[in-house]
Amino acid sequence: MTATMTATPPQVLHRKARKAALGSFVGTAIEWYDFFIYGTAAALVLGHQFFPNSSDLAGTLASFATLAVGFIARPIGGVVMGHFGDRVGRKSMLVISLLLMGFATVGIGVLPNYDAIGVFAPILLVTLRFIQGLGVGGEWGGAVLVATENAPEGRKGLYGAAPQIGVPAGVLVANLVYLPLTAFMSDETFKAWGWRIPFLLSAVLVLVAMWIRLGLEESSEFKESKDSKDDGKPDKLPIVEVLTKHWKTVLLAGGTFIATNGIAYAYMVYVLKYGESELGFSKTTMLFLLISSCPFWMAGMAFSAWKSDTLGRRTVYVRSSIALVIAAAVFFPLMDTAVLPVMVVAMIALGFTLGCCAGPQSALFAELFPPAIRYSGASLGYQIGAILGGGLAPIIATALYASFETSLAITGYFVLIALISLASILLLKVPGTQSSRPSPQEVV
Repeated sequence: MTATMTATPPQVLHRKARKAALGSFVGTAIEWYDFFIYGTAAALVLGHQFFPNSSDLAGTLASFATLAVGFIARPIGGVVMGHFGDRVGRKSMLVISLLLMGFATVGIGVLPNYDAIGVFAPILLVTLRFIQGLGVGGEWGGAVLVATENAPEGRKGLYGAAPQIGVPAGVLVANLVYLPLTAFMSDETFKAWGWRIPFLLSAVLVLVAMWIRLGLEESSEFKESKDSKDDGKPDKLPIVEVLTKHWKTVLLAGGTFIATNGIAYAYMVYVLKYGESELGFSKTTMLFLLISSCPFWMAGMAFSAWKSDTLGRRTVYVRSSIALVIAAAVFFPLMDTAVLPVMVVAMIALGFTLGCCAGPQSALFAELFPPAIRYSGASLGYQIGAILGGGLAPIIATALYASFETSLAITGYFVLIALISLASILLLKVPGTQSSRPSPQEVV
């Protein structure tokens, strides 16, 4: 196997790496487009469609609760697909995750509402959302490993950013689809059937991603790992080995992701509702603010991933986490000015900072675990952070504002989870570092 790798021309390896990064980016962007259009719909319309007998607050909380169901399913998808991804291969799990997400998303687009089928409407909505969660639960780990394991040495951080950048790219596409619908449709038309268009459009996007993903190859690193396990001894299940030997790493890795994911989901989902109901802006204006911040979010990811290849994953992650504590503290005070230029600055600054935290994450999570259990370990750590962060954030933010009637309560929540993630990265032992403690240069 090693001889084969040595004989492979560098240009072929680089072409394979670029193809893997592209496949990871496109597939992840489309899967997250599917996941995010649900979040946007939950903020704007699903409460009225599927929980019509509730008050506005109760309907919003109920629709955000169905959003959280997807996060509950994500660790299950991560464990199941991580197992087969470590045993069979990354590529096949990426194809399955894409099919699950596409099926569930289109299903939501054609699902009758409460007025048509009564209580079966929210039950089916929750079921389809759960399937979405299973799909996206297995997506991230596979996409990250395809990108990083095929990357040239010394550039794993940069190539690993491809699936990370796919996340805000999915947000951008989702909101670009919603923007003309909210701008040119009447509110009644949008609530009646216009909201379904982004879900139905997913069918076309999934076909494009499937065509790209079917052309991907497994990495030489995974093939070598798989061959080396053929020694006649039965292996432990990958998830069992992760939970028995690497459980501290999984928990701390998940902790590093709580703030990135939690603040991001409140920023992408709750803020749409907050800007409309509390600040008095239209849906279109709030979508425009989110769209304008997405390129800066992606730029932050690319920049920090690139720097992590030279400065180290941990150094970049620590600095970015400190910046996130500061950005979390000032975000809502700036938004509450209700001055559009100030709000744009707030959205861009938080988006860029979130991107800087997420950029080195792919390579960092992949490097925490050996190849034989890497899909399971990275996926489980990521999904634990996702369920504790993103799944609960819109519900918590809505409940905090309803209880205290001030955004300072949400700011306190943002700062708290940002400090938890900062503490987690300071405690996490990262390969290639001398100690779990930061150097003085890391905290400057």
